[in-house]
Amino acid sequence: MRTFRHVLAGSLLGLVLINGTAVPSLAQSSQNPGVTDIDFGDDSSDWAKDGECDDPRFEGPGTADELVDADLMKDATDCRAAYEAGTVTLRVPADPPPPPPVVFTPLDQPDADAIDFGDDSSEWARDGECDDPRFTGPGTAAELVEADRMKDATDCRAAFEAGTVTLIEEKEAEPPNEGAATPQNPVSRSIDDIEFGDDSSEWARDGECDDPRFTGPGTAAELVEADRMKDATDCRAAFEAGTVTLRDEETEAQPPLSAIDFGDDSSHWARDGECDDPRFTGPGVAGTTLDEDIKRDATDCRAAVEAGTATYTGEREAAEFDFGSDFSRWANDGECDDLRFEGPGTNKKLLAEDLMGDATDCRTLLEEGKVSIRLVYTPEYAAGAPYDSSGIDFGDNSSSYSNDGECDDPRFEGPGTATTLLDSDRLADADDCREAYEAGTVVLIESERD
Repeated sequence: MRTFRHVLAGSLLGLVLINGTAVPSLAQSSQNPGVTDIDFGDDSSDWAKDGECDDPRFEGPGTADELVDADLMKDATDCRAAYEAGTVTLRVPADPPPPPPVVFTPLDQPDADAIDFGDDSSEWARDGECDDPRFTGPGTAAELVEADRMKDATDCRAAFEAGTVTLIEEKEAEPPNEGAATPQNPVSRSIDDIEFGDDSSEWARDGECDDPRFTGPGTAAELVEADRMKDATDCRAAFEAGTVTLRDEETEAQPPLSAIDFGDDSSHWARDGECDDPRFTGPGVAGTTLDEDIKRDATDCRAAVEAGTATYTGEREAAEFDFGSDFSRWANDGECDDLRFEGPGTNKKLLAEDLMGDATDCRTLLEEGKVSIRLVYTPEYAAGAPYDSSGIDFGDNSSSYSNDGECDDPRFEGPGTATTLLDSDRLADADDCREAYEAGTVVLIESERD
């Protein structure tokens, strides 16, 4: 939903900026139009009448520090006043710079007959582009992955003979790492003995093995338990190429079922055929697991362990609050810009794009008592689910965004809400909001209880 609305707003901004009927004199690059020629819109923005122009069509010292498409034509009073005062002007779209010319310098190359092009077993074979990562040049595909090495023979031979690709120097063999298979290393196995799983990882088929059971130069830089047995194609290709091996740690026996405390079936996702307890991993475990479901999906997890599709990884410590990092452009400016916080130390305009992106400021201000964590974002609140929703009027499902897995009712806040909330969806997304409320991912912020 967020993407649709931002695309719509961005399109509207582009139309307003270039449409001569809406802003007749925008074609004049040397001067701004008169105030009567501009449609300033209305004051429906959350930030209207705050003394700053929040409409992203304007620029200048009279605008807010942060402008978003959602405020397009929605801060009329502020922007009109600033325009008349000469502290803002209409933006003039600049022509994009021309792309740099492509320069291709062929290197000394062997004859085509001296190159082993392999076969055409790649998924992308015979598509007119060379997908073999051993080659470079304008005739190669935009994205090259190790899985296609020596597997696009027809395309690559044709491109090589046409002079649009060249063979780059093969990598020298790297010395074996600590986990490499050797006659003395029991990890060395036949590929037929390994259960690679499936390709359900977000990072599957990207040319790197993301399964944390493997080690070696063919693995991704960061390996997480959520990708265990979920990157089969990449890991099989890397194993066959000798760039990954199985870790030595995987040989430990699982504890007997009687030693595992599976808990109960109080999770919202209990008995759905997938194990939702994050203490387990494997193809029988849900793609996303939450700490709040620890020991709360007993039947599914026990069945998965017995079937060999889930592995118990041990107990987990209670979750701590994750401040994130400092990727926000407003990080380290002395204000907390993360919308999970509230208090005098926060910025007036908190945006979803800065979520978990201002760690240093927010941590410092929290320790100084100038901000606090909104209740619904604390680990303790989620761990306390399920919550009783019987006293809340959730309305109906008349919103066009109902039943999409996000609460779109602006009376609620929390990680379970949509990024953009509209007043027209008030009391109109009952099922999503009830589910999120009971799971502890949203709270009611308006006093409309029965």
